[in-house]
Amino acid sequence: MAHDEPVISLDLPTPELSPETRAYFDKCQEKLGLIPNVLVAYAFDEKKLRAFTDMYNDLMLGASDLSKLEREMIAVVVSSANRCHYCLVAHGAAVRELSGDPKLGETLVANWRYAALDERQHAMCAYVWKLTLTPSEITEADNRPLHDAGFTDRAIWDIASVAAFFNMTNRVASATKMRPNDEYYGMAR
Repeated sequence: MAHDEPVISLDLPTPELSPETRAYFDKCQEKLGLIPNVLVAYAFDEKKLRAFTDMYNDLMLGASDLSKLEREMIAVVVSSANRCHYCLVAHGAAVRELSGDPKLGETLVANWRYAALDERQHAMCAYVWKLTLTPSEITEADNRPLHDAGFTDRAIWDIASVAAFFNMTNRVASATKMRPNDEYYGMAR
């Protein structure tokens, strides 16, 4: 972390990291050039850290009919609805990088409806926006635009799962005032 501010606003214990966690953090540093602050925040409890990373890696990097860009777009749209500073900065950077389009990343952060999206992306973003803001109002009719745009039932499951994960992490990040790594701000600009 480039600044002296705490990663989160809570004063949680700083445990001795296991060799496995140190190796995971070293791998992050090597591949990403940083250790995401969300991982540092979760490191107070390695069981919670492992649950978080296992779920994240499965949803965001595992086998899916959704591209990595689509999954990052979901993260940004959900985080925009929730106004999660950490995830908007971190996943906005990922959208910029994966798409090669800084304008797309910034527009999704501000208001996905203004982004230049194809039918598939628009249907996906509209669905996760509604799922985030009014989940009890989701009906079978909400799946129709997704099917029309070419999403399978399995892909819809993945869309909902990624959205649900980021709704959870947005709440933790917001509650703890989690700070994004400074490096994210300048990525893929």
